Amino acid sequence: MRWALVKVCLAVTAMVVVAFAVPLGLVVQEMASDRAFSNAERQAATIGPTLSITTDPQQLRRAVESTQMGAAERMAVHVPAIGGSAAVTIGRARAADGDVARTREYGRATTASVAGGGSALLQPFAIGSGDIAVVEIYVPESEVSNGVATAWLVLAGVGLALVVGSVAVADRLGARLVRPAERLADAAHQLGEGRLGARVPEAGPKELRSAAVAFNSMADQVVELLANERELAADLSHRLRTPLTVLRLNTASLGDGPAAEQTRAAVEQLEREVDTIIRTAREQRPANQGIGAGAGCDASEVIRERMDFWSALAEDEGRTVRLAGVDRTVRIPVARPELAAALDAMLGNVFRHTPEGTPFAVDVHDAGDAVIVLVSDGGPGIADPDAALRRGNDGARDGSTGLGLDIVRRVAESTGGDVRLGRSVLGGTEVRVWIGLDGRSRRGGADGGPGRRGRRKRRGRREREREGGGERGGEREGVRGGERGGQSRTSVSERRASSGS
Repeated sequence: MRWALVKVCLAVTAMVVVAFAVPLGLVVQEMASDRAFSNAERQAATIGPTLSITTDPQQLRRAVESTQMGAAERMAVHVPAIGGSAAVTIGRARAADGDVARTREYGRATTASVAGGGSALLQPFAIGSGDIAVVEIYVPESEVSNGVATAWLVLAGVGLALVVGSVAVADRLGARLVRPAERLADAAHQLGEGRLGARVPEAGPKELRSAAVAFNSMADQVVELLANERELAADLSHRLRTPLTVLRLNTASLGDGPAAEQTRAAVEQLEREVDTIIRTAREQRPANQGIGAGAGCDASEVIRERMDFWSALAEDEGRTVRLAGVDRTVRIPVARPELAAALDAMLGNVFRHTPEGTPFAVDVHDAGDAVIVLVSDGGPGIADPDAALRRGNDGARDGSTGLGLDIVRRVAESTGGDVRLGRSVLGGTEVRVWIGLDGRSRRGGADGGPGRRGRRKRRGRREREREGGGERGGEREGVRGGERGGQSRTSVSERRASSGS
C-alpha cells in the first residue's frame, strides 16, 4: 500500500511536470528567437535612411561600417543595378542570391538559413530610383538560443524537485497510513494466538482510528465473554458446595460400617473434584473481572429465605441462630442470585470452620446510602483477615478454593462497597459486607480515606502476599449454592428426614 501510493504520486507528478514544463520551455525558446530577430530588424532599420538618400557604394560602405552589425561583419547591403551600372553588395554577404531575389520580389522581410549555421534576416528598403535594396543581418545560432538551455535546466530542476518532494510526501503519508494498519494486523495476529491483552493504539487517520476503537472494543468483549464463561463455570461448581456440605454433615450420623465409610469417602472425593474444577476456572479467570449489579432485590427477603435453609442445619448441630433487621424491605442494587450465593458462602464458612454448637448471627442495617450485612459467629476467629480476603488461593489445602469470600467481595465492590473481617461480639469472626446504594463507597479506609482507596491498599497487600501461604481465613471460604424458593424448603425437608433416619 505504501509503495503503491508512492508510485501513483510519482506518476501524477511526472505527468504534471511534463504537461507544464515542456510547453513552458518551448515558449522560452520561441521568445529567445523572437528577441534575436527583433534586434536584427532594429539594426537593419539603422541603414534605411542612408539608402533613401544615396546608393553610392563608398558612402554606403562608410554607413555600414559605422553600425554595430557592420563593425561585426554581420551586415550586408544588396544594391540592385541602377541605370546600367552593375549590382553592388556592400559588406559580408552570407545569404544566397535566390533568397535576396525572393525578398526583393515579395517586398517584405524574410529569413533564410545560412551555410555554416545561423540565419539571415533580409529586410527590403525602397531607394530613390524606385528599385528595392535588401539589407542582410546575420543572426548566429547562439543568439537565437541565448538563455534557452538555462531555462530548460531550471525547468528540469524544478520538475525534479517537485517529483522528489511528491515522493517524499507520499512516502510519509503512506507510512502514516500503513503503520496503524500494521499495528492493527499485528494485534489481530496476537489476539488470534491467544494473547488477550493485545490492543491497538488509537492513532492515525480517522478511519483507522475508528478501526482501532472497534478492534479494542471487540478484544475487550472477547476477554469479557471468556471471563464470564470461566466465572460461570467456577460459580456453578461452587454452588455444589452447599449440597456437599449437607451430605458431609449427614455422613457423620451414619455410624460405622463399610457402607458409611464408602459414603464418606465418596463425599470427600466429590468435594476434591469440585475444588479442582473451581481452582482450574479461577486460575484462568482475569484478576480484574468484576460482576454486574443485576436488577436488584430485597435483601431482607433473600436473607430470610436462605436462613430458612441454614436454620435446619443449625438445629441439627445445636447452633443458636440470631436474625435481626430483616423485618422490613431493604432494596439493594444486587441481583437476587448473587446475594444468595454470597450469603451461602459466608454461612457455609461458619458451618465448615467452626465446631458444632457454635452460635452465629445475621444482622442487616440500613445506613441510608448503604446497606450493611453482618455475619458473625462465636468461633475461634481469623488470625490473618488480609490473607482470608486476598483474591484466589494457592491451592495447597484441600477443601479451599479461594472463591467463597471472593464471591462476597465481588458482590460488594460491584456496588462501590467493600468487605471487612473483624472480631464479633460473639467472640469469633465478623464479616461486614458494605453494599453501596448510590454506586460509590462512603466508608473510610484504614487511613481515613475513601473505601475505594482502602480496597486498593488491601489489594496491594494481597499482591505482596500472593506467594505466601494463607491463614485459616483463606480456608474459611464457603459454600455457594442451593436453589431458591421451594427448592430450598425441599432441601430442608430432606435434611430433616435424613437426620431422623
